[in-house]
Formats: sequence, C-alpha cells, structure tokens
Amino acid sequence: MNMDSSTCPFCHLSVPSSELQWHANSHFDDDEANYHSPSASDLHFDGGGEVRGRDVVSKMDENISCLVDWQRRGEFHKVERGLMALLRDCLESEAENSRSILTCYVDHFQSLEFQDVGWGCGWRNIQMLSSHLMTQRPEAKETMFGLSGFVPDIPSLQRWLEIAWERGFDAAGADQFNHAVYGSKKWIGATECAALLRSFGLRARVVDFGPKESEKLYLSVPGSSVVKEPVKSNDGRKRKAPNTYGPMDRYVSRGVAQTSCSQDAKSCPSLVRIGDTVDKESSGNRELYSTEKLNEGHQVLMDFVWNYFSHKNTVQFDHKHVHISEKTPLYFQHDGHSRTIVGIQVKHQRSGIPQYNLLVLDPSH
Repeated sequence: MNMDSSTCPFCHLSVPSSELQWHANSHFDDDEANYHSPSASDLHFDGGGEVRGRDVVSKMDENISCLVDWQRRGEFHKVERGLMALLRDCLESEAENSRSILTCYVDHFQSLEFQDVGWGCGWRNIQMLSSHLMTQRPEAKETMFGLSGFVPDIPSLQRWLEIAWERGFDAAGADQFNHAVYGSKKWIGATECAALLRSFGLRARVVDFGPKESEKLYLSVPGSSVVKEPVKSNDGRKRKAPNTYGPMDRYVSRGVAQTSCSQDAKSCPSLVRIGDTVDKESSGNRELYSTEKLNEGHQVLMDFVWNYFSHKNTVQFDHKHVHISEKTPLYFQHDGHSRTIVGIQVKHQRSGIPQYNLLVLDPSH
C-alpha cells in the first residue's frame, strides 16, 4: 500500500490518508440519503413498500455493525478503589451531624480543553450514567453500545444518538437537530439523553420541575395543564415554546461559558432517571412537578432526589454517616448546563431545619 493511503474500515478500499475521514463518513451519509430518498428502481417490485422496509432495516443493521467496529473508548481518570469510595470516605470524615446517600459506582468524565469545553457537558453526563449502568447492571451492559463492554467517546455517542433517531426515538428532537449531530458542537440535553438510553431498551424517564409561570416551556403534551401531582404521558411530541433555542428544549441560551454549556439561561431544572429493568418497549414517559414559587420548587427537587436514592434498594454499610444506594445516578439539567447527581446529603442545623446538599459530578471540573 502507498504510504500516503489508508484502508477504509468499512469497505476496505485504499484511499488517500487525507480523505479517509470524509470517505468513512460518506458510508453513513449515503445510507441516510438512501433512507430518506428511495431510488426509483425500488418501485418496480410487487409489494415494494415491504422490500424497502427490509432494506431500511438491513441498512440500519449495517450502520450499527460498522459503528460497533468503529467506536472508540471514552477517556477518563481512573481512581483507585473507585471515585464513590473516595467520596464516601470524605463524607464519613465530616464531624457534623449529617447523613448522606451515595450511588455505588460512577466514573467521572471531564470536558477537555480543545475538545468539548463549552458544549460537551451533555455527552459527558451520558458517559457517567453509562459507566454506572455498564458496571452495575449486567442486563443493561448486554444491550448497550453493541456489547462493546466500554463507554464510547463523544463522536461515537453522537452516532448512537443518530441511530436512535432513525429508529424513531424522539422524532421531534431529531427534527430540531435536522437528524444530524455527528462531528458537531451542538448542545444536547435531557431529552437527547433519554432518547439514547431508551434506544437500548432502558426505562429512562424525564422529570421536570418548575413554577406555574413556566407552564408553556415545559409541558410535554399539548393541551395538558399544570397540577401539583406529576403528569405522565406516553406521547413523544413536544410543545414548541416561545423564546427557546431548539435542541435542548428550554434549557439553553446562546451565551457560552468556559465552565458550562450555557451561562445565561434561566429555566426550570429537569432530571433523567433510569428504571430498574430493561424494557424493549420503553414508553418514554415524562413527569411534571409544578410549583408556585421558586423556593418551593427547590424543596420539591430536594425531596424528589432524597426519596429516589433512599428507596427500598438502599443498602446500609457499617458507616456512621453514609449509606450506599443501588440507584442509578441522575442526569441533572438546569440553566443551560448539566451535571450528574450521584447522591444527596442532609445536615441537621441548630434551627432544626434540615439543609440538603446535592452531591454532583460536574463535567467542567
């Protein structure tokens, strides 16, 4: 082979090294174009729709197979004994009257300078959630990322999200992105995280918290009203909201800071939580918690997180202040940025009023 040429990993043709990336990407581009614009030659078959349907499935299987071979492992700093064990020791050393609940395992994926600082927080949080699922949930590991056994890097995750869209998950969100995110610096949010995880058969649910004044910004089902109890829906459609900026629903603004995906957005927080089982028919339910005041909304969020981690699956170890929960971490979307909630702490103050602190991993730190 010529020293200036490389072999395509998909078709095994020899192409100039400078054109290898473009050539490899064209395999996906060609498949997408063929999917959206069937050729006239397909029309002469009897039952052509059925034939085309099989072709689409075949092409999707081929795309997935290529992606499984092509994807790369995401990089992170490995902590001896595990990051959660280190955090547990730190919490145990506190002398204050406190109680903490932690998830059992998470790897921290950090945004890197010259790679994804300013836009990659959503992808990094997906990596963190995936690290837990693939370590603690054998049934999830068997369905995620083509049995690769590792958490992929951002470009690979972008391809997996595009495949989820092709399979019909979050059609409205896919339209907002024009069905393409690979190789881009587009922000993603809670709905994209949920769509990606649901495509693997996981029970991912989006939970919104916010005041009544923000009703139009976070209702998932057209015609729904705001109530004190959660509103659940199997409808995947989204209501378009005024003064929003597209892909991340209501969560982003155009301002970009070095330490977050967006600095200026002022909106209601949202969580993605993962159910206890794998579901091949994920419903895509969404819950809405309405509050009249900001402070009340803050407390509702804290109560939700505490109740989530202290569920019956919580396991108490021989530690004074810290309990370990089997619950999956939470993808936490707020103010145009996102973090991963790995637990919660309550401190009992002299006033008698408990002070809650979310324990989070931030991709920007």
